[in-house]
Amino acid sequence: MQPRDRLVVALDVSTRNDVLRLLDQLHDAAGVFKIGLQAFTALGPSIVREVVARGERVFLDLKIHDIPNTASHAIHEVASLGASMTTVHASGGESMLRACAHDSVLVLGVTVLTSLDDASLQSVGFTDNAIDTAARLARLAQASGLRGVVASPHEIAAIREACGSDFVILTPGIRPSGADAGDQRRTMTPREAISAGADYIVVGRPITNAANPRSAALRVIDDMSSRA
Repeated sequence: MQPRDRLVVALDVSTRNDVLRLLDQLHDAAGVFKIGLQAFTALGPSIVREVVARGERVFLDLKIHDIPNTASHAIHEVASLGASMTTVHASGGESMLRACAHDSVLVLGVTVLTSLDDASLQSVGFTDNAIDTAARLARLAQASGLRGVVASPHEIAAIREACGSDFVILTPGIRPSGADAGDQRRTMTPREAISAGADYIVVGRPITNAANPRSAALRVIDDMSSRA
């Protein structure tokens, strides 16, 4: 893939006008556009169809976590919208993950949210640290038929060792050098994440809140391209 193809821009906005404005500004400057819970709840399935109709790839980030039958039907609806990628929680277990494996949409298992650190994991009952938990959930996702996972850049090496080079790793929590980390705990720069082995990186506010989103996206691509 070219560096541009690896960049996923998070459209975490609530109005159709904001989505379309960002699409206009970022056309050909991002490989994938992420529609998450904020935009999907505000605008519904029609916004996914509209973005796809413009020829853009959509990552519909719904983080599905439910009983296998319900989760499976949700994945089929995601595929019918034309989305290229979507997410389920790997902690939903083997039966749910197997029910969600799909040929026409890349279903990624969410391992550990990038807003959590080791202390936060322990507070909700996980006994392992973030790296070990992410690797364990990635192995479960792979064994259950999924082709990739979502994980912070800090877990890439462990997941590569556990799951191999062909397993897709998408990494949120990416912050260009000097950018505010916000609510992300386990971050890296674009160049660091790609050098570590990420297939895709997700960047949101540092691009979408910039005075010139296109220029900000191109700087991220330049940073990825300059990796050692």
